[in-house]
Amino acid sequence: MSNFRNKKKISNFHVPLDLRHPLKPTKRMLSFQGLAELAHREYQSGDFEAAERHCMQLWRQEPDNTGVLLLLSSIHFQCRRLDRSAHFSTLAIKQNPMLAEAYSNLGNVYKERGQLQEAIEHYRHALRLKPDFIDGYINLAAALVAAGDMEGAVQAYVSALQYNPDLYCVRSDLGNLLKALGRLEEAKACYLKAIETQPNFAVAWSNLGCVFNAQGEIWLAIHHFEKAVTLDPNFLDAYINLGNVLKEARIFDRAVAGYLRALSLSPNHAVVHGNLACVYYEQGLIDLAIDTYRRAIELQPHFPDAYCNLANALKEKGNVSEAEECYNTALRLCPTHADSLNNLANIKREQGNIEEAVQLYRKALEVFPEFAAAHSNLASVLQQQGKLQEALMHYKEAIRISPTFADAYSNMGNTLKEMQDVQGALQCYTRAIQINPAFADAHSNLASIHKDSGNIPEAIASYRTALKLKPDFPDAYCNLAHCLQIVCDWTDYEERMKKLVSIVADQLDKNRLPSVHPHHSMLYPLSHGFRKAIAERHGNLCLDKINALHKPAYEHPKDLKASSGRLRIGYVSSDFGNHPTSHLMQSIPGMHNPEKFEVFCYALSPDDSTNFRVKVVAEAHHFTDLSQIPCNGKAADRIQQDGIHILVNMNGYTKGARNELFALRPAPIQAMWLGYPGTSGAPFMDYIITDKETSPMEVAEQYSEKLAYMPNTFFIGDHANMFPHLKKKAVIDFKSNGHIFDNRIVLNGIDLKAFLDSLPDVKVIKMKCDNNQEAAGDTNGALSMPVIPMNTAAEAIINMINQGQIQVTINSFTVSNGLATTQINNKAATGEEVPRTIVVTTRSQYGLPEDSIVYCNFNQLYKIDPPTLQMWANILKRVPNSVLWLLRFPAVGEPNIQQYAQNMGLPASRIIFSPVAPKEEHVRRGQLADVCLDTPLCNGHTTGMDVLWAGTPMVTMPGETLASRVAASQLNCLGCPELIAQSRKDYEDIAVKLGSDMEYLKMVRARVWKQRICSPLFNTKQYTMDLERLYLQMWEHHSNGSKPEHLVKFQTVENSENA
Repeated sequence: MSNFRNKKKISNFHVPLDLRHPLKPTKRMLSFQGLAELAHREYQSGDFEAAERHCMQLWRQEPDNTGVLLLLSSIHFQCRRLDRSAHFSTLAIKQNPMLAEAYSNLGNVYKERGQLQEAIEHYRHALRLKPDFIDGYINLAAALVAAGDMEGAVQAYVSALQYNPDLYCVRSDLGNLLKALGRLEEAKACYLKAIETQPNFAVAWSNLGCVFNAQGEIWLAIHHFEKAVTLDPNFLDAYINLGNVLKEARIFDRAVAGYLRALSLSPNHAVVHGNLACVYYEQGLIDLAIDTYRRAIELQPHFPDAYCNLANALKEKGNVSEAEECYNTALRLCPTHADSLNNLANIKREQGNIEEAVQLYRKALEVFPEFAAAHSNLASVLQQQGKLQEALMHYKEAIRISPTFADAYSNMGNTLKEMQDVQGALQCYTRAIQINPAFADAHSNLASIHKDSGNIPEAIASYRTALKLKPDFPDAYCNLAHCLQIVCDWTDYEERMKKLVSIVADQLDKNRLPSVHPHHSMLYPLSHGFRKAIAERHGNLCLDKINALHKPAYEHPKDLKASSGRLRIGYVSSDFGNHPTSHLMQSIPGMHNPEKFEVFCYALSPDDSTNFRVKVVAEAHHFTDLSQIPCNGKAADRIQQDGIHILVNMNGYTKGARNELFALRPAPIQAMWLGYPGTSGAPFMDYIITDKETSPMEVAEQYSEKLAYMPNTFFIGDHANMFPHLKKKAVIDFKSNGHIFDNRIVLNGIDLKAFLDSLPDVKVIKMKCDNNQEAAGDTNGALSMPVIPMNTAAEAIINMINQGQIQVTINSFTVSNGLATTQINNKAATGEEVPRTIVVTTRSQYGLPEDSIVYCNFNQLYKIDPPTLQMWANILKRVPNSVLWLLRFPAVGEPNIQQYAQNMGLPASRIIFSPVAPKEEHVRRGQLADVCLDTPLCNGHTTGMDVLWAGTPMVTMPGETLASRVAASQLNCLGCPELIAQSRKDYEDIAVKLGSDMEYLKMVRARVWKQRICSPLFNTKQYTMDLERLYLQMWEHHSNGSKPEHLVKFQTVENSENA
């Protein structure tokens, strides 16, 4: 914005109006007086040549006349003949050493020459000679300003005004000085007094507008600028200032009008052309902005601001190379042009030249340490490089400099979120929105916090707000799509999927980071190539971060000498604690053969004080908490120093991952395992541990890694260790009508056998596991199930359930209500300990019908899609006496599922929802269902193991992704391939047969119950041995100097021992 001051003025010269002699006039004197008045009029009109000619005539007549000498001094000064001006002032002083005006004129010459101290001394001398010399005070003030003595200048102006308070121009100049000193209220008082003295003084109105603008009073500023141009329609600076404040207020049409009026007054004003171009840019008139910037440059070729802004517009048009050239031109004109340094850094960053970008940001900050945008941009790059603390420091600097910098608040929120400071991130996003309610990115970031916190309705609302503000916002759209998937809101589902796929296609085509997260890509109809490319982009982000560390490549162990012949395995996970991954594998570190393997576990999360963490810490040979080493470089150093041979990535792209550690390659072999259902897409991961059912060779191109097959299934569960009380069960024959059900009232417990031995009349029925047993008359392989008749003990148990009691004592045994586990033993409820009571689980506890077929699915609701619900509705219609049991996971999804089911012709009563339960109850209550219906889109992985351990058959239909084939792998390993469907029709038919043919259902249930113990599916010891053989294959391949290849032929025990 212009400086709102008057145009530069020549210092005030004393030009005497009265050159008459004091004596009685003669004819010669009258001639002298007339000539003097003529010379004075010519001087005032700017005809300095004529004025000088007539003054010289006067001087020849009276060489000692000080008035003539002063006028000659003034004329020569205006003509820039400073020496001649000083000469005549000196002559005047010789004639009259007390002539204050001559000292003042001589001071003006010194000031113009830049000899400020000499000028100030002459002005002060003039004022000593003549204390009421107003022009002397004004000239002194100007010299003091030039010398940097602002307070002295203020006092000089004040002194002038004491002698004449009506000098409105001087009062306005004093206001300018006070404004420059930041004393805005005092400046405002000066301008108001000037206007009071001269209401039509346009300059004061404009200057007062400047003060209001500085105080944030935009509308008052606009009013005063408009008043200034009304008073003076040719007031160029006021029109410029009006345009500037309207531009800042984003009143673009009126800003354009103000600038155009200024250009009508001064068509070649380059700065106004530049400002006008900025408005066109903000209006989205990019082509017009470019033309106008070019005009500004044409008028002022050495105009770095214009080049910088032109570059911004060219970049917006996609002309990145030309934009880069313009930024460089601006920097050639002005190497310290901070905006150009910052904006050029932005281009370098987008081009992937991260280090060059960092250098440019830092240089911009060297030039201009208070450059808030550069602090924020540098922080963003540092965050990308994983330097979170340094990034946070720069964001805080940006906000200190610019407390209303909404972008900095929003980006700082992202950093705090990455640092797991959710509350801090929430505060930052909220503050950003308070500052700028139309800030779409902040609304989107706030939505992400709500989403991660499980507050899905709030997340959906914030994403929708972001999209209203910014319709073309891929991140917000894709995250909204995921939220809607979580709550099963399938409004315009097909259109949403089409748009999401097109967004990903466009982003991949432009080599941008896709807005769909790798872990979510399995939920959408994306091609294998797209899913792999999404993962690859995220892998490349990890490489970008570690490249910034400039670490040399690690030396890796080439043999097993340093480890005494043992293979060192490093398991890296953020989930060593109460997490499904630990529920699956917590026993494996302790089951490795210590003679051949040395186990290292690296935790990426702090200790959660659960028994899961305690077990892994105790049973691994070495345990390191890398959450205490936030620097990826130092954490990788620690792994490398341990001499790891095979480093295992158990996170992939799940929460808490630090794939940067793997990108640094601290181990010679690196493998994906268990925790992430897909490819890493990363060149630094060598293998993915899988199996032939989950990852058949014909889809190997889906993976960036080489396939390493386990012999049965790559999946494992520690259920036999965590839930041994579910190995056996007994039921109560509550109907006593000859129809005994294995899943209406179920008893489990470590002491179940002893408890049953204490009861009278307990009978054992045999349940065949397949048709061949009946044909052969074989009952040895049949399942034995104890049945408690309706006796006193049974009645006591049923009364406990019906009355909501916590537990009862029967024959010295404690029998507990299955809903009260958390009240009895919280660690037993979480699965950290085994319940010590006999636990009772009944359908009545969950509102399940006693006489119906109960189909269940205990997955999170996001795994359900419209085709899956349609299949389930079809099944329920074909099995009239059946219900579907789902979880409120989340609860806000329940009404949507119910509504869509009703639209499919299914009454609401046919679907029963239960709340999410603690782990032990969650697994145990799976016994109550007859059949589990798996979600084909994304199978139940841990949930599938949970329901199979409960003895409930699971129907699945494998798809094309890893996530959709896990359940088939589990069922094959279990020995129940007949539950794997090959089509939608097959899926429905299998489920309907199980729900319609009671004998077949009993047989399949008996087989599942038996096979979970007999098959390898839950055999962690056998699994560990198989895993060891696979590790040995990897190491043998590596030690032979071979690059990773698919390991699909599993070695025999003998071969592995020879290795």
